Amino acid sequence: MRAVLTWRDKVEQCIYDLAFKPDGTQLILAAGNRLLVYDTSDGTLLQPLKGHKDTVYCVAYAKDGKRFASGSADKSIIIWTSKLEGILKYTHNDSIQCVSYNPITHQLASCSSSDFGLWSPEQKSVSKHKSSSKITCCSWTNDGQYLALGMSNGVISIRNKNGEEKVKIERPGGSFSPIWSICWNPSREEHNDILAVADWGQKLSFYQLSGKQIGKDRPLNFDPCCISYFTKGEYILVGGSDKQVSLFTKDGVRLGTVGEQNSWVWTCRVKPDSNYVVVGCQDGTISFYQLIFSTVHGLYKDRYAYRDSMTDVIVQHLITEQKVRIKCRELVKKIAIYKNRLAIQLPEKILIYELYSDDSVDMHYRVKEKIVKKFECNLLVVCADHVILCQEKRLQCLSFSGVKEREWQMESLIRYIKVIGGPAGREGLLVGLKNGQILKIFVDNLFAIVLLKQATAVRCLDMSASRNKLAVVDENDTCLVYDIHTKELLFQEPNANSVAWNTQCEDMLCFSGGGYLNIKASTFPVHQQKLQGFVVGYNGSKIFCLHVFSMSAVEVPQSAPMYQYLDRKMFREAYQIACLGVTDADWRELAMEALEGLEFETAKKAFTRVQDLRYLELISSIEERKKRGETNNDLFLADVFSYQGKFHEAAKLYKRSGHENLALDMYTDLCMFEYAKDFLGSGDPKETKMLITKQADWARNINEPKAAVEMYISAGEHAKAIEISGSHGWVDMLIDIARKLDKAEREPLLMCARYFKKLDSPGYAAETYLKVGDLKSLVQLYVDTKRWDEAFALGEKHPEFKDDIYVPYAQWLAENDRFEEAQKAFHKAGRQGEAVRVLEQLTHNAVVESRFNDAAYYYWMLSMQCLDMAQDPAQKDVMLDKFHHFQHLAELYHGYQTIHRYTEEPFSFDLPETLFNISKFLLHSLTKATPLGISKVNTLFTLAKQSKALGAYKLARHAYDKLRGLQIPARIQKSIELGTLTIRSKPFHDSEELVPLCYRCSTNNPLLNNLGNVCINCRQPFIFSASSYEVLHLVEFYLEEGITDEEAVALIDLEAPRHKREGKWQEIASNNSQTLRLDEAMDAIGDDDPFTAKLSFEQGGSEFVPVVVNRSVLRSMSRRDVLIKRWPPPLQWQYFRSLLPDASITMCPSCFQMFHSEDYELLVLQHACCPYCRRRIDDTGP
Repeated sequence: MRAVLTWRDKVEQCIYDLAFKPDGTQLILAAGNRLLVYDTSDGTLLQPLKGHKDTVYCVAYAKDGKRFASGSADKSIIIWTSKLEGILKYTHNDSIQCVSYNPITHQLASCSSSDFGLWSPEQKSVSKHKSSSKITCCSWTNDGQYLALGMSNGVISIRNKNGEEKVKIERPGGSFSPIWSICWNPSREEHNDILAVADWGQKLSFYQLSGKQIGKDRPLNFDPCCISYFTKGEYILVGGSDKQVSLFTKDGVRLGTVGEQNSWVWTCRVKPDSNYVVVGCQDGTISFYQLIFSTVHGLYKDRYAYRDSMTDVIVQHLITEQKVRIKCRELVKKIAIYKNRLAIQLPEKILIYELYSDDSVDMHYRVKEKIVKKFECNLLVVCADHVILCQEKRLQCLSFSGVKEREWQMESLIRYIKVIGGPAGREGLLVGLKNGQILKIFVDNLFAIVLLKQATAVRCLDMSASRNKLAVVDENDTCLVYDIHTKELLFQEPNANSVAWNTQCEDMLCFSGGGYLNIKASTFPVHQQKLQGFVVGYNGSKIFCLHVFSMSAVEVPQSAPMYQYLDRKMFREAYQIACLGVTDADWRELAMEALEGLEFETAKKAFTRVQDLRYLELISSIEERKKRGETNNDLFLADVFSYQGKFHEAAKLYKRSGHENLALDMYTDLCMFEYAKDFLGSGDPKETKMLITKQADWARNINEPKAAVEMYISAGEHAKAIEISGSHGWVDMLIDIARKLDKAEREPLLMCARYFKKLDSPGYAAETYLKVGDLKSLVQLYVDTKRWDEAFALGEKHPEFKDDIYVPYAQWLAENDRFEEAQKAFHKAGRQGEAVRVLEQLTHNAVVESRFNDAAYYYWMLSMQCLDMAQDPAQKDVMLDKFHHFQHLAELYHGYQTIHRYTEEPFSFDLPETLFNISKFLLHSLTKATPLGISKVNTLFTLAKQSKALGAYKLARHAYDKLRGLQIPARIQKSIELGTLTIRSKPFHDSEELVPLCYRCSTNNPLLNNLGNVCINCRQPFIFSASSYEVLHLVEFYLEEGITDEEAVALIDLEAPRHKREGKWQEIASNNSQTLRLDEAMDAIGDDDPFTAKLSFEQGGSEFVPVVVNRSVLRSMSRRDVLIKRWPPPLQWQYFRSLLPDASITMCPSCFQMFHSEDYELLVLQHACCPYCRRRIDDTGP
């Protein structure tokens, strides 16, 4: 490190303080009662500022550069703008000693002998705090949170932004060691805030923010007046009574002197972000210095050691990029490195380090020896057992114990020295002198060997790996290469500042200069590329380059010299260069060139590098053939050309060597069919067809299917053409092929049809099947594509395919929930059993899933299916039994759906009367086994609740009693227990309004009927509404023997006129009223309705006697009073007579269920179909 004076000025007054503007352009000095503003670039005094009445002791600039402040012995603080205008002034009670701006908030701390104040631009007032002693200095932390105050009683007080004391540091000397200067380290990289303290006990100390001291006190041997950090905190400046400014590391290690003065140094500062230092003295001298830090470093092969922070040494492995730091805690003056040795010269000693192990990447160094002696030298070199010192013209060889073993005196100044290797203790040194002499010195030999002498001074030297050639860079920037043995100048190159031989290749060197890197191989022309810095080493493909202070390893492909050797067909030399490091493309080029030159050994090595197995196999096969005695180089070269893609050259060589067949095989294998045809000429047609087929195969493989199809067609390979067209979905091409094919070619046509079917072109598939005459496949096509109309039409023409059409059709309908149509389809296919099984499964699923409406519907459909199957005499009895059973189940599930909904869902939309009627109907119907899914508990629970609500208390008691004998679910347990208790408070009878009336014998039946759903008197079965389950006013009658259904309907349709009876009501009109009176005097003639007479006369005892009518009774009936269930055979029709014609009843023409007309219309409007059989309202059929 050395200091260069940039400018100097002198004023009459003492310079107590100074401050830089943050951008470094201006310097503010406190001189007497004035402030002086200087231009830092040339020391020009820009302007003196007057405002204080007494000596100005301190000045500070804000971090944002907008304002600065000055404090004076006149007890005042003045705030100035960057335009050098005073804008504010405030005072203290004593003279101002120091000022400091907060780097973050720009709050100003001003300190006097008795107090300190805090002022910020946002506040108009200044908050002041008393001090126990005179404050001499102050400094803010980097984050602006704390202010350190140094006092004359040896105390450092650390305050927060509000002035409250947080930490108090008491120095050992007390008031005998007043704190004269303090400063916080400005580095952002430090983990802790570090405070540097200089006191007049002549000590330099460091503290953490917590008050803990870092390390020990450093003695200064003078009274420090100022302490200042560099911008990044790496160095410290200290000035004082020793009349000079000393440079220290951030840890307090003294590095040297910046500038010696004639009086005390009161202030010194570093220009922001630079290496410039300004010094202010007692006698008014202002000195501006530039500090120059020289590079101290050493290099050996891939290890580079250099000085860092003046006291540390960093060893860098240039290949692995590993680094290790060695802390010396003293100024490092020289560094030398060689193999596993590292020498570091400090001011009073030389340290020799060695590696822990012989590992080439080991970076752990330990101290081997110490030579505790002060040396002055220009250059330092270390060997295995010695240290070489260079002092002007003299070389000294010292052992590691510090004993001088040898000394060499040179004729001229030594300009360059380098260890060139050798056995331990006998290493050779290469020495270059200013007079142009180049010598070789062995450590164990007193005599220097002159290698050669040139006219110009030596700047840089290097010897080749074999020590046969010497490269020299002289003071004229010329690189000269000599043969050491003959002293002959081999060549020279201009624009060189450093040179290095390749340690792995004898004939290669590189040199740098003029911003370029130059690589020279043998005697070939120089290859240039841009590179900044100095070349200091060349190992394989890596060039070690020093640029400013950083060393880097640059990877340089050796392509250019390799190609220079290749151009001269020097394959082996080119291979040696390539081994140093070239790209894969360069290796491949080398391999190809060697292969074409039939240099198989080199080619094999190069192809192995790029892992090209194909060419390695070729070389291996050629070598095998050579072993077998083949010597035709044309044939070998032809194989090489064909592998390289030079097919025409290969074909010519094949032809020249008499192997035309190999050329033809090559062309066809490569699918170069046009060239093959040209090569073949007008040859055998069979070979031509074979060529076309191969060409088609090739087109197919290279994803040119259309061309392949056309070629296959021309070659007659229709199956392959169809396969390609089908797999690519080319329907147009397929239909062209199908139409061109003869119908006798069945297989290709069927193949076309299969692809049409797959490609969703059933029309073309049908056309093809018709062409072949394959009707079965055509039927299957229609079925698979769901083209039922065409399938039915074909089935009409060919009945043998009926089963193949209707069975899948029925299954498809069933899958789509179109069960009625599925029934018909199963019938047409003659698969009644299958239809029944499907419906039975659907019914079972509906019951298990508690879809009781669906279950009722499916059971009804099953019953109708059985009725249809009953037409077969063989199955009549069984099917009729099933019919009645399924009809009964359909009615039960239809009713139970309402009960299930009432008990399972939170809200019920059904009337209590409906629930009552349904539960009563189910109770009377469930006299035997209970069907799957129907809960007797739910039925009785509903009956009990609705009976109680409607006043049928007796029936409710019965229901609750029955429930006690059943297993009750937990959810209704409490409700049933409560109902059982509360029903006891009700009367023991049922409401008469609920009692059902038999419309045949007019008997009131009990609500709980042991006989079930029939009259207890006449045994006439009740007919219920399928919605409300009320007893309908219908009586079933039977035809007298001999009367057919058609005749009965015809008789009923006659509607014979009846005798019109006069009404019994008489109307009496008076002036003020109109009265309607029943005339009881009129004789009640017997009812002239013959059916009514049948009802009364034909009722008998305990056996049920049906109502049987003759022709005269039928003739007397009105068509609107009669409902007929027109069951298909083998069932008989059922006839019902309405006894209350005015109360309309509607019967569904499909399922023959009875409804009150109003209920039926409402339900049909809601569901758009019959609620029982789901017959659509727009369906006109029965």
